[in-house]
Amino acid sequence: MPQRPHPVGTSAGTCVDADWWRQAVVYQVYPRSFADADGDGIGDIRGVTSRLPHLADLGVDAVWLSPFYPSELADGGYDVADYRDVDPRLGTLDDFDAMVAEAERLGLKVMVDIVPNHSSDQHVWFQEALASGPGSAARERYVFRDGRGEHGELPPTDWPSSFGGPAWTRVADGQWYLHLYAPEQPDFNWDNPEVREDFHTTLRFWSDRGVAGFRVDVAHGLAKDLREPLRDLGDALSYQPGALPDDGSHPLWDRDAVHDIYRGWRRVFDAYEPPRFAVAEAWVRSSRRAPYASADELGQAFNFDFLDTPLDADAMRATIDRALADARVCGATSTWVLSNHDVVRHPSRYALPAGASKADVAAWLMTDGQHPSPDWELGLRKARAATLLMLALPGSAYLYQGEELGLPEVCDLRADDLQDPIWVRSGGRVKGRDGCRVPLPWTREGANCGFGSGGSWLPQPADWGAYAADTQTGEKGSVLELYRAALRLRRELVADETLEWADATPGLVHFTRNGGTWHTLANLSDTPRPLPEDGTVLLASGPLAEGELPAWTTVWLR
Repeated sequence: MPQRPHPVGTSAGTCVDADWWRQAVVYQVYPRSFADADGDGIGDIRGVTSRLPHLADLGVDAVWLSPFYPSELADGGYDVADYRDVDPRLGTLDDFDAMVAEAERLGLKVMVDIVPNHSSDQHVWFQEALASGPGSAARERYVFRDGRGEHGELPPTDWPSSFGGPAWTRVADGQWYLHLYAPEQPDFNWDNPEVREDFHTTLRFWSDRGVAGFRVDVAHGLAKDLREPLRDLGDALSYQPGALPDDGSHPLWDRDAVHDIYRGWRRVFDAYEPPRFAVAEAWVRSSRRAPYASADELGQAFNFDFLDTPLDADAMRATIDRALADARVCGATSTWVLSNHDVVRHPSRYALPAGASKADVAAWLMTDGQHPSPDWELGLRKARAATLLMLALPGSAYLYQGEELGLPEVCDLRADDLQDPIWVRSGGRVKGRDGCRVPLPWTREGANCGFGSGGSWLPQPADWGAYAADTQTGEKGSVLELYRAALRLRRELVADETLEWADATPGLVHFTRNGGTWHTLANLSDTPRPLPEDGTVLLASGPLAEGELPAWTTVWLR
């Protein structure tokens, strides 16, 4: 396959190499579920390399790899035992270098996940901390505290883990360590200069290997107020934005001190040409998001408000306005995302009745799709409309592997197959995130739908081959061909980072770009709307009626 032009091509006059990411399309790969080259049932780095032509043909600008580091998989790879190596089950550093070289040949940038809030309990530092005992320098790299009660038998606070259960675990000598996630994920102490410098070394290690950017896991969690006495938070540990104060006073999340850490990262990034960049996974209120995305910190922050906004025209307009305004404050561009490795895939979310809550989604997953009753056809139609709307917005779009195939959530995984720690730590009340992590179908025929010859670590549904890439390739109207056409057109159309609202017709999201020459109309209602008489249709998310924009359909016009 010939090498493609540089991401967000310079013919648009908007980007140079240093800011390629401002309006890029980034494709997230969850490596264990992408492609398996060695036949052990687990996706690997060589599998990723083998499928890079699919991503180049799709039209994305960069590939972002979720963690591929050595890990005991207590949390799907987000429990990292060594930040500067590849898990032997997924390959070697030579395999990683070969993947970066192939990506470069195809015109693709490579981003990697960095997990700075916590390590694996198998990390050499944590094992040293356990062996060294209370008061040691090794324990100062993590958060160890004496317990409460007459004999220290009670945890230092009653903080709950985000995965359920307590956020403290006691070790053999009586002290307790903090883990805001699973017990196998002890939290680092970012007040320790050694921790800060070691992560600088890690950022340089991957940057030196050609990595262009980083996705920062739990970016809002690094700076903690651990001064005695520690406050009891109870259920307020929730990291959802609505639970956070707006002043940086929460003792665990989104503290003002976190920004000094990222200013140090920026100095590392700026030592490279072009400078590296990062995107923060920061579950913070929009009013607190700007510093993470500023030019002297990471560069971008995820806009999860868009993912959480219902498909309602008024709500979408408000969310888009707020996101663009927040991005302008810090000189960044906004980010747009509809699915990722932590949430129910958006065709399945949209299959639920209007107004369904997150609690409804959880109940539906726990009852194998019976509550409430999903409308799968409508869910996919809405997903296509939402995707075409998203890809027209100024800023960066982040896609999750398999969404270009229209994959639904796999809701009927058996309890014996579930591996997400949320399932165990919630006592079987929350099914977890495995349903969006089922290995991809590449071919209708063949072992495991082309994923690999040796099974798949999560079972694929019997009808998975109907979604396969080879099934959809060249198929008019398929989800895959819609994504390919949209990304090809997007590359041609993107010229600047501005958006102008055209009107506020009820149920319609209508905006223009490029000085009014590119119109996007999204009908987010059950009622058809008239199409402009003088517009030329460039692309539509579904079939169009004569002179009408059907319900739950998005169209691009010139």
